[in-house]
Order: sequence, then C-alpha cells, then structure tokens
Amino acid sequence: MKTLVIAEKPSVAQDIVRALTPTSGKFEKHDEHFENEQYVVTSAVGHLVEIQAPEQYDVKRGKWSFAHLPVIPPHFELKPVDKTKTRLNAVVKLAKRKDVDKLINACDAGREGELIFRLIEQYAGGAKPLGKPVSRLWLQSMTPQAIRDGFEQLRSDKQMLPLADAARSRSEADWLVGINGTRAMTAFNSRDGGFFLTTVGRVQTPTLAVVVEREEQIRKFISRDYWEIHATFGAQAGEYAGKWFDPKWKKNEEDPEKKADRLWNERDARAIADAVRGQPATVTEESKPSTQASPTLFDLTSLQREANGKFGFSAKTTLSIAQSLYERHKALTYPRTDSRHLPEDYLAVAKQTFEMLADSHLKHLAPHAATALKNGYVKPSKRIFDNAKVSDHFAIIPTLQAPSGLSEAEQKLYDLVARRFMAVFFPSAEYMVTTRITTAASHQFKSEGKVLVRPGWLAIYGKEAEDETDDKDKDNSKILVPVQANEKVKTQAADAKGLKTRPPARYSEATLLSAMEGAGKMVEEDELREAMSEKGLGTPATRAAIIEGLLNEKYMLREGRELIPTAKAFQLMTLLRGLGVEELSKPALTGEWEYKLSQMERGQLTREAFMREIAAMTEHIVKKAKEYDRDTVPGDYATLATPCPNCGGVVKENYRRYACVGKKGTGEDACGFSFTKMPAGRAFELPEVEQFLRDKRIGPLEGFRSKAGWPFTAEIALAYSEEEKNWKLEFDFGNEDESETGELVDFSGKSSLGACPKCGGAIYEHGKNYVCEKSVPTQTQATPSCDFKSGQIILQQPIEREQMMKLLATGKTDLLDKFVSMRTRRPFKAYLAWNAEEGKVSFEFEPSKFPRKAGAAAGARAGAAAKTAAGKTAAKKAPAKKAAAKTKTARKPAAGLTPSAELAAVIGSEPVARTEVIKKIWDYIKAQGLQDPKDKRSVLADAKLQPVFGKDRVTMFEITGLVGKHLS
Repeated sequence: MKTLVIAEKPSVAQDIVRALTPTSGKFEKHDEHFENEQYVVTSAVGHLVEIQAPEQYDVKRGKWSFAHLPVIPPHFELKPVDKTKTRLNAVVKLAKRKDVDKLINACDAGREGELIFRLIEQYAGGAKPLGKPVSRLWLQSMTPQAIRDGFEQLRSDKQMLPLADAARSRSEADWLVGINGTRAMTAFNSRDGGFFLTTVGRVQTPTLAVVVEREEQIRKFISRDYWEIHATFGAQAGEYAGKWFDPKWKKNEEDPEKKADRLWNERDARAIADAVRGQPATVTEESKPSTQASPTLFDLTSLQREANGKFGFSAKTTLSIAQSLYERHKALTYPRTDSRHLPEDYLAVAKQTFEMLADSHLKHLAPHAATALKNGYVKPSKRIFDNAKVSDHFAIIPTLQAPSGLSEAEQKLYDLVARRFMAVFFPSAEYMVTTRITTAASHQFKSEGKVLVRPGWLAIYGKEAEDETDDKDKDNSKILVPVQANEKVKTQAADAKGLKTRPPARYSEATLLSAMEGAGKMVEEDELREAMSEKGLGTPATRAAIIEGLLNEKYMLREGRELIPTAKAFQLMTLLRGLGVEELSKPALTGEWEYKLSQMERGQLTREAFMREIAAMTEHIVKKAKEYDRDTVPGDYATLATPCPNCGGVVKENYRRYACVGKKGTGEDACGFSFTKMPAGRAFELPEVEQFLRDKRIGPLEGFRSKAGWPFTAEIALAYSEEEKNWKLEFDFGNEDESETGELVDFSGKSSLGACPKCGGAIYEHGKNYVCEKSVPTQTQATPSCDFKSGQIILQQPIEREQMMKLLATGKTDLLDKFVSMRTRRPFKAYLAWNAEEGKVSFEFEPSKFPRKAGAAAGARAGAAAKTAAGKTAAKKAPAKKAAAKTKTARKPAAGLTPSAELAAVIGSEPVARTEVIKKIWDYIKAQGLQDPKDKRSVLADAKLQPVFGKDRVTMFEITGLVGKHLS
C-alpha cells in the first residue's frame, strides 16, 4: 500500500520528491504525479475547489431582490475551479486509488493551505467521506533535511481539526457576507428599476473606505498660507544655508500643520528676515556618527510597493512578473508570502545563492556577491533568519538558478529582489550627521548635513543609493562647509518665503498596499488590533486582486499613479452609513474575525458558535436594507452650478436623484424636474452631471447595465416632453442615424480623416459613423455611389478619430482592448483592419500565444498529417484511416441553424448562423419602424413578430433569448 502526498504547488511536490529520494528510493515521473514503492506525490495549483450554495438556495443575477434574501444555506456544496478542473480530476483519481491507503496534507503551513487540502479531500469523497487516514506535513523550511524531518514529525488529523474549522469558517463567512451584502445593496439601489450592481466584501469595502476617506479629506481641505525664513551665512570656508525655527515650539495635536519652522503671517516673517539680514551670528554645532541598516527582505506587499514606487508597476503586474520569475524562470522563490525572514536552517542556502550570483553573467551584481563571500558577510542573524517570523512561506529571494532570457520588466524585478537579498547581509551604511545652530539677532537657524563615511550596503546600489536612504528631507544630505571654533559668521541674505499647506496625497498602489497591510492600526480595541497586527486587510496574495476588483467594478479610477474613488464609491459609503451597517466598511470587522478565528484555532471557540454569529450579522445587514423606508439616505450631497433647464431653479443631489428645488433652493417652488443619478446602473460623476445639464446630451458613455446585468454603451439626452411639460432623461442608442435621413449633407466645414479605401473619396465624421463623402447625398452628388461606413462605437469600443485616421493611412488600427462580444459578453482585444477582399472593415486578432499543434486542427494540414502517419507503418493503417476520416468530418463547414416556421416567415427558411439571425431580425425591425418612439429600447411586435416573441412588446435585451427558442 502507498501514501498519497498532496502539496499545494508543483514546485513543492518536486522539492518533496528530491528530499525523499535518498531515504525512500527513486521516484518515477508521470504526467500529474511522482511515484515510488512507498509514496505517490502530487500537487494542487492553489485552490482546485470552491464553495457554493446548493442549487435550491442559489439565486441567479436578474432575480436579486429582497424576496430571496438572506441566503443562508444549511450547508455548502463544492464545485471545481474552472481553470484547474484537469488537475483536480488527476488528484481525485490518485486519492481514490485502491493501493493508496493514507493521505498526507503537504499544503502550505497555514490556514489557507489547510482549506485547500480539506476541500479536495471532501470533493474526492463525494457523498461519503473518503475514509482514508490523514496526516499533516508542517513545513516552514524547504531544505531537503527540513522536509525529511517534517516527515519524521507528522501531525495527526485530530491536531489539525481546529485549524481546519477556522479555515472553513473564514471561507464560508466571507461567502455569506459578500453574497448577501452585495445582493442586498444591489436590490436597494435597483428599486427604481434597472440593475445597479453594488458589490461589497469584508476586505474590498474597508479598502475602498480608506480611499474614500482620504478623498473626503482632500475635498474638505482648506489651504492656508504660511511663511518660512531661509538665510545664507558666510563663513571663512564658504557659504551655507539655514532655516529659521522656534526653539520653544511644542507639537499641537489639534493642528498637525503647525511646525517649528512655520510662521502664519507675512509681517512677522518679514520682520525676522529684516532683523537678521547683514547681522553677525554665532555658531554651535554637534556632530555624531549614525548608521543605517538595509531594509529587510521582501514579502509580496513590500515588493509590490517598491516596484510601484520605482517603476510604476501595478500590484497586479508585480505579482504577475514575480509569478513568472518563480514558475517559468525558476529564478525567485514563491512570491505570495507575507514573511520578510528566512528559516534558521537556510544559512547554507543563502551562501550558495551568493556563490551563484558571484559566478553568474549578471555583471552588475556579481562583484557585490563576491565581496560578501570574501569578507564573510553571510552569517547568522535574527534580523534575517527567524523561524518565529516565517509563516506559510519565507521571504522572496533569488533561487540557485541564474536567470537568462528575461524581459526588461522581469530583469528589473529580479534585480530589485537580488539587490535587497545581498544588501541585508552587508554592513550598515555609516554617516557623520552634523546639526548646526546659527544665532543672529536672537533668532536661531538650523542647518543639517550628512556625510557618508562608509557606504556598506549602499555600495550595491551605486548611483541609485540616494533613492534607498530613508531621509525625509533630502536637504539634510548636503555637506556643510566647516566653521572654526568661536568663528563669527555673517548673515549675507535672509528672505521670507511664502508657501501654502497642501492636502494629504491621494493613494497610489504602493501607499494603498501599505495602508492595507497596516490596517490594524486603525482599529481601536486592543484585542482586535492585536489579532490584525500580523494580517492587515487581505493577504499579500489577494491584495493586488482586491485593488484590481475595485478598479474593474468602477469604484476607483487609476490616473497616472493615483487611485481616485468614483461617484459610485461615495454612494456606497453614503448607503452603508445611512443604513447603519458601517461595520462592512471598517477594518475592525476583519480584526474581530481574526480574533475569533485565532480563538477557534486554539480550541477556545466552536465553529458552530462563530457561524451562528455570522448568520446573525448577515440577517442584520439584509434587514437594515430591506426595512429602510425613507425617500433618501442622509449624506453629504452636492448643489449643482448649472440651473434647472425647466425653470432656472437650483438643482440639488439626493441619494437617488438630481432634482430641482426651485429658485429659492428650499423646494417650495420646485418645478418637478429630476433625473436619476444612476441611469441603467451607472453613477454620474459630478463633472458629467454639469455637462449633461448644460448641453442636454452626453456620451457615448460606457458602464451601463441592462436589467439582466449585461453592459452596454450609449449616449444619454434630456428631451422635452410635451405631455409632462418638463425635461426627462432618455437613452440614445444611435438608431435614428442622422446620416440616413436622406437630406443633403454639407461637409464643407469639416476636415477629412483620409481617403476612402473603396473609392478614394474623403472620409468624414457624420452622425454615429465615419462615412465616405460619396456614400451620402451631397450638393455635388445627390445619388450616393459608395457604401463605405464604419461605426464610431463597435461592440462597446469607442473608435477614436485618430484610430480611424490610422486605419485609412496604414490599413489597420492599434490593438484596441474594449470590444465586448455580443455572444459571450466577454471583453476581447482586436485590431480593426480594412479587408479589401470583403470590401469592409473587419477584426484582425493577435497571433495566439498557444497555436494549435500541427495535426490537431481541422483542415488540409490535419488531413495531410493523418495520411503521412497512415503511410509510415502497415500496423497502424486502421487508426490512421480513422484519423483521416475524423479530419474530413471536421473540415465540413457548419450548416447553420434551422429557423422555425414562425421565424422563417420573418427571415426566410435557409439555415443561418445565430448572429446572422439577430442581424436580420433587427433589419426587419428598423425597416418596419417597430421601435417604440417613446422608448427606443422597446420593440412593438407586428403580426409576423408576435408568433416569434410570444407577446406584443419586448425589450431589446430579450430578443436574443426569445429568438433562440426558434432555432434548431
């Protein structure tokens, strides 16, 4: 009988195999596992299984309403993670083998590693438990000896049950709060119609709150004028600068902007400058040695911060590059770590890493590695080697494999890690720091200088060393000219410099990652703060995904390196405060969970008790949203600068709408004009609202969602309703294209984008399209002779004027990345290119990174490959013929779908592709003028369409589903 060892990652499985080979015999390598007489070793690739509610408890999007909430299933079912189904099936097959009678959980030493294994084991068992004994391999070091020692000291399944309970509880609690919170807030925001997706989560929402609170501080900040006095002093050896300060100044907790070197009125500042200018001065100074040690090794968060600050890489990009250096190049250790230390038995590995760097082709790193080896810098130190500070994984360091063939970005990140790894072993940098006080006319001026005596670890950074120092004031780095004992100096110049206080800086990804990591400091209760001290918001592995999720959900925008919260973000915070469920936006929630989960790990709290509390919290959140009965949610709302288009009154914001409150601004003489803040689930930004009111039109804008949740792009307009005697908001989908009115078009005031690829005429912007001058009736040519036309928005991708000019000049646009498939609703990238053969603009795609292997694809090459294989040996003739037959079948073009009799009456009875069906239906709708003139999203069915739709009126979003039932 054999023991199945399941690691979390393939690289760990390989390490285990290498460590066990000397003691248990050679392993044979298979596709998904290694095997010898005693062990079968395989691995997951992170999470292979995720939890889900049983089918009867799951509510699909589009039916998210309070009637279906809260969703608190009595148990959770499991489903495979789509991307890794193949690996899951392979692991499950091994676990079920009859000759496997024991399992060893070798996933990472921590809560998440425990969960990964437990879910795989549960899934493998199906309805019944797998029933095979389980032991736990607990590794904090990956040296061969540490792995062998771990196998000698396996932990029992019973010992690990409290950790397993905590792991499951965290996962299920996140699901309950995230799913119910998101659906409750979405239901609340969608009560007036449409679908306004409002996601919340235990980590996502407090992270967003941090960004919103900073933006609120910036918006409320009132800049104040202050003055500094800068003087230049002349000594025998030359000049030096000094800044005035008040030696009696004390810190003011209520006003952090007050500082010792600031004066708050110009008169006092000028008086001091005038009093000291030209005066003799006395000097006292103090010089003392100072040292600065290298920063500690990288964990993922600190690496993401550094790469964002130095190179502008996003957290997601840094993780992706580090993952590539780990998986593909084998050049870095596992990057998803929250530890900045190495195991205590890693000294020998560290020395070998220095030897590799010293002998490598990396000329910019090799000399420093050689210096460290020569001078014996690589030695034990608790600052580097500390088992107590190694969690699931140790710090990110170079492996023993010298990299080659790296991209520019990969090389930058590798150098960052390699330099930090070497620097931490080098001696501290040594400085001589001088503080000089110059007194002139009873006023004191401070001058500071810092001289590098021995570079130590800074030698590794060369010219970049200044960027690595922790000086808050770079002025301190300059060298001061010497002053003799008792020397009198002269105040040669003194000026009052007027400055303004500045608001706090917006978050960048680097500073937001720091805020997430240190979120425990924001928690007031000591126990909860302590529980979060090692955790923060999220984990190093998830923080990048949290930030990207907030960007994708349009809660934040990235402008340069700044992260700016959107109107949607402010609206969510207003909602949570107004409903009284602010706990969703506070890091204290994570602190409370961490405290209770740590109690569970120690056996001081039961899983059942914790999950009861989570269920109660979930019910509370839903109840608050469901029972809120006021018209608006209290908040800090804006008053618009643009007046009401109907009566000229003041327009104010409330939670749901922008509404006229009359010329007095009190609502007494309001005219009734208002429009939603969230048309089709997209929140207006304030500048957009002002433009919309002023111009009565805006767009095209992206980010709208249909009632079913699908995204779309449209213009919106204010149209006057004679019936209501007021203005109202309408969507303009561009169906009434002004280019097709039949009226003569005048292009005389417009500039051409280029020559028409069909006829050589000039191309102009016209209506919602780019058209050839000969494709519309003009003064010079009443009857169009060309049909070139290309939309300004194609599948939600705006086609900018510059891109159309490029297509006309070169035949192809740049790679555009905002197309959204009508069929799958997924975004895709493509070029737009002129297809001369078909006489139209069409898509052109990037070459696949994973081209199909010759012989596997359908077509002539596959057929030829099959024939060649058939001719090689007589013994294989039959299989080869089968392959050839398969190839012939695959080469047949798709016959299309057959329309029902009802649908055939509209589009004809020929077999047709699904996409072509929808096009023909829309052609028919437009030709018959069946769009409702009051609501262009609605279609009025005539006698032919009624049997197809099954009703008199449908929305544009229903058509695809209804027509699909008539195709076979």
